[in-house]
Amino acid sequence: MIPAILKDLIDYEVTVNNQRIYQHRRERFLQELGSSAAIIPAANLVTHHADCEYPFRQDSDFWYLTGFDEPEAIALFLPHRPEGEKYLLFVSPKETTAEIWSGFRWGVQGAIDQFHADIAYPLSDFPKKLGEYLHGAENIVFRIGKHPKVEPLILKVWSELLERSSRGDLVPLALTAPSAFLHKLRLRKDSWEIERLREAARISSNAHEIARHSTRPGMNERQIQAVLEKSFLDQGGRGPAYGSIVAGGKNACILHYTANNSLLKDRELVLIDAGCSTNDYYNGDITRTFPINGKFTSEQRAIYEVVLAAQNAAIQYVLPGQNAEEIHSQALRVLVEGLVDLGLLKGSLDSLIEQGLYRHLYMHRTGHWLGLDVHDVGAYRLGEYPIPLEPGMVLTVEPGIYISDLIPVPEGQPSVPERWKNIGIRIEDDVLVTCDEPDVLSSNALKAIDEMER
Repeated sequence: MIPAILKDLIDYEVTVNNQRIYQHRRERFLQELGSSAAIIPAANLVTHHADCEYPFRQDSDFWYLTGFDEPEAIALFLPHRPEGEKYLLFVSPKETTAEIWSGFRWGVQGAIDQFHADIAYPLSDFPKKLGEYLHGAENIVFRIGKHPKVEPLILKVWSELLERSSRGDLVPLALTAPSAFLHKLRLRKDSWEIERLREAARISSNAHEIARHSTRPGMNERQIQAVLEKSFLDQGGRGPAYGSIVAGGKNACILHYTANNSLLKDRELVLIDAGCSTNDYYNGDITRTFPINGKFTSEQRAIYEVVLAAQNAAIQYVLPGQNAEEIHSQALRVLVEGLVDLGLLKGSLDSLIEQGLYRHLYMHRTGHWLGLDVHDVGAYRLGEYPIPLEPGMVLTVEPGIYISDLIPVPEGQPSVPERWKNIGIRIEDDVLVTCDEPDVLSSNALKAIDEMER
């Protein structure tokens, strides 16, 4: 056991180091803003019945810049202001009654002392202070349509400022979304973020292994979900990063299946798509598919081999200078070629791909950015040109094959024999772009075909 005094020192050092990271991000963001003023609100509490709230989840943009984990707060970033007035926080004040009911608050002084705001105010001061701080900025950076509580006030204050422009005052003349400035920063992970994503992948991988070893015919999908999510918590995670998918048999052919209430049957597969969120909101996202009774049928094995080969081929393209479209293309070619070999498609490889005649068996892209959001921010293209991969980017690689009657077979393609139906297989890993070879963060979750059997 760590002595209390030593633990306090460790916690303090972690806090200090993390704040240095947030401070560095703010400095980069202020540089990107130029002469624009940014308004980044925190998330709000959301009620799901009566007066009971959903568990709070901080807005990712706000968290990325502040590390402040309370609802309703607002951050201002003001590069046009003098030193000591560039980073402001408006926060809920310390209030004994509120803290008795809802828990600790940092308050105004805590926002300055612990979160390094240049200036902090009670949230109630935001309406009367906003115009003063926006004055002199060239533009306003704010996300329209996402923050309904503060958006009307911001538009009202901006309108009032525009009225003053006719008198020669320097006021913001345009409103821009923060994505143009902030999301390209979030797309490229720094070394600290990479370690947090590695931790999320480690916890998620271990949970997948525990779930696989726990699975038996006759169990309910929800029981496996409970095993997964308990493991997330036991290992120090915040909980699931998204609604865990535990899909047995034909349910695996439903891409976003989350009912998780069916019995797991002998001689069927179960697809588990689940990942943990760390306490600082970084996410894992892993999918594994395996036989419920521990042995693949010949048809299940054949499809699994195709999907695994496609994923391995795609991962080899997670390299600097490549792009997400090429990764998808590599996976798609292996999948389609394999389906032709199995008699589930017919025709030339290029023609099948060009005409999309495979889409009743594979209907999604091969991956997405991963970070503070499971489907993380960042463009995949700039106009006609795919975004090239760079070291520090993290993405999932997740090809699959789903054989069901839900989508009609295209004219001219072979009908699906019964023995292939209701097989749904996806394999997904979290992969870091490095200067050298791809770094599979989720490699502790086994996926070789012999490893999936028992």
